[in-house]
Amino acid sequence: MHLMDLSYILNQLGEDREHYYNAVSPPVIQTSNFAFKTVAEMQEAFTDEKKHRLYTRGNNPTTEILCKKIAALEGTEDCLVLSSGASAITLAVMSQVNAGDHIICVNHPYSWAHHLMTKILPRFNVETTFVDGTDTDNFKAAIKSNTKLIYLESPTTMYFELQDLMEIGFVAKELGIVTVIDNSYCSPLGQKPHEYGIDIIIHSATKYINGHSDVVAGVLCASNDIIEKIYLSEFLNFGTVAAPWSSWLLLRALRTLPIRIKQSSESAQKIVEFLSNHPKVKRIYYPHHKSHSQYSLALKQMKIPMGMFSIELKTVDRESIVRFCEALKYFLMAVSWGGHESLIIPACAFKEDREMPVNFIRFYIGLEESDVLLQDIKQALDKI
Repeated sequence: MHLMDLSYILNQLGEDREHYYNAVSPPVIQTSNFAFKTVAEMQEAFTDEKKHRLYTRGNNPTTEILCKKIAALEGTEDCLVLSSGASAITLAVMSQVNAGDHIICVNHPYSWAHHLMTKILPRFNVETTFVDGTDTDNFKAAIKSNTKLIYLESPTTMYFELQDLMEIGFVAKELGIVTVIDNSYCSPLGQKPHEYGIDIIIHSATKYINGHSDVVAGVLCASNDIIEKIYLSEFLNFGTVAAPWSSWLLLRALRTLPIRIKQSSESAQKIVEFLSNHPKVKRIYYPHHKSHSQYSLALKQMKIPMGMFSIELKTVDRESIVRFCEALKYFLMAVSWGGHESLIIPACAFKEDREMPVNFIRFYIGLEESDVLLQDIKQALDKI
């Protein structure tokens, strides 16, 4: 990848406007397949489907532009765009393991990553060991002769536990173990795992990359060699390709990614500071707050604070917690994050077998005015 500034990546890279009537915004090439004038042209496309357009399940011009931009943002050679973040996780993991292999995974990963490793992969004789990722020695201790993959999520998206990417990347490279990270929390602007030697970077593009709560998509970034291997096998076979319209919406969203993250980040820091001093709040989980046990590591490998955190209220009375949640006027109760709207997920809404205290609440800070959100939280806390 050539060194490119952020503005060029977001607004120019891949946009050969002379190919589409000099339109400022790229078109949606909403087609399932592509026609050829000669047998030789079609034969060439069959020979290298990634390079030549044949069928949108494999390649599409709108998605091509998006792939170039996401890869450049992550600092990798190539990228695949998929129909969901869960699909990106599945392809990244399954492309690197065979029957009899072993995976090491960080504790508390995204729920569908956990499901993949505990429910689906064991059916194919792939074993996973889960470790406390806050100590690199735990990864070292879990390595076996058949370990093929280390799966990371830094920070995790409930408790915001970090892994030292440079240390783990070094250990894995020495032993020929592939590393995968879910980088959704940080976005491509907040953390560059490739700089620390991580092989495969995945995102739920539904989150910050899209930012408008109207697209479900995933991305997978890696070297040309890794992407080609996945493309020719799992990607084409599983068929979890993003629709051209989804790719176009993601292209539109990228234009405002820096200013959206800036607003969310600045508001989150103000609100975290307020909550950390509030008498009804027991604990804050936020990597860029000084109370976080890995604060120094967050400063080292995360380029900017992000817009999501968790808290524990002091009360464990469920009725009081429910009253607080339902008193919030500007925070929607919903999953996901990264959009324009502020959100909460209260643990008291989970199934009873979920290992999380009843007073635990995750907050995502959207694009509303920070003072409005602060006042909303204040009045809801008064209801406890």
